Amino acid sequence: MSLSDRLFILSQHLTPQHALSRAIGKLADSRTPFIKNTFIKWFIKRYNVNMQEALLPSAEDYACFNDFFTRALKDGARPIHPDASRLVMPVDGAVSQAGSIDYGKIFQAKGHSFSLVELLGGDLQRAQPFIGGEFATIYLSPKDYHRIHMPIDGELREMIYVPGKLYSVNPLTTENVPALFARNERVVCIFDTPLGPMSMTLVGAMIVASVETVWAGRVAPMGKTVRSYTYKPGEVTIKRGEEMGRFCLGSTVVMTFPKGSMRWREGFKTETPVRLGEDLGEILQTVTAVDEQITD
Repeated sequence: MSLSDRLFILSQHLTPQHALSRAIGKLADSRTPFIKNTFIKWFIKRYNVNMQEALLPSAEDYACFNDFFTRALKDGARPIHPDASRLVMPVDGAVSQAGSIDYGKIFQAKGHSFSLVELLGGDLQRAQPFIGGEFATIYLSPKDYHRIHMPIDGELREMIYVPGKLYSVNPLTTENVPALFARNERVVCIFDTPLGPMSMTLVGAMIVASVETVWAGRVAPMGKTVRSYTYKPGEVTIKRGEEMGRFCLGSTVVMTFPKGSMRWREGFKTETPVRLGEDLGEILQTVTAVDEQITD
């Protein structure tokens, strides 16, 4: 690791993560034309954002930077895979990791794994259906579309806000900060789907001002304690390909599925670039119970 990389990792531990993130969040919400237009134009140029696919193509079209960052796309910009027997990619981004959830652990990067139970808010019963199942971690870069959509039809069962750190989630920190995704602030969403339960965890990060869902609005930040909200069957139903949430500034989504319920598409592997609506994998069967035991 280079000296600059070491200094960056050190800065992650020393920086007042929440204070910095909230300050930048206020700047991103500014509606002063000079501030927000300058910020948006700089960002488009710096990260080579493709505004040709945006519903509103000009910086002046947005009320604030966060409106730009969570911008809608033109109709047809992200076609949804037509085969209903296939899961679809929920976001634009790149595959950080994907594979099996072995002994209750999710692989993060070389030398690092983290606890499924901790990721989902510390409840063993909540995590149990996913032991031995499959996971995928998708990283959204600054230039990406930052709305999150459903890979399959789902009824929301539970939403859990988990307070935590706000480390950056770029590849360098992923490789060097242990249990990163189970330490950062996050919003866990548990859905009942045709293949059984599915979790989608929206992970916060450095300068991510907030996380939103379509049913609750801004969810994070929410305080210093874990908060759980349960929903009745049919109270919140979201169809395959429909929006379920968004990041105000970017981060990472971690998905988990039960054992034997799905199979990743061929070629789905680390560092693969992905786009919303693409084929994610095959739905195999509905899973109602998992008998494996967790080993922490």
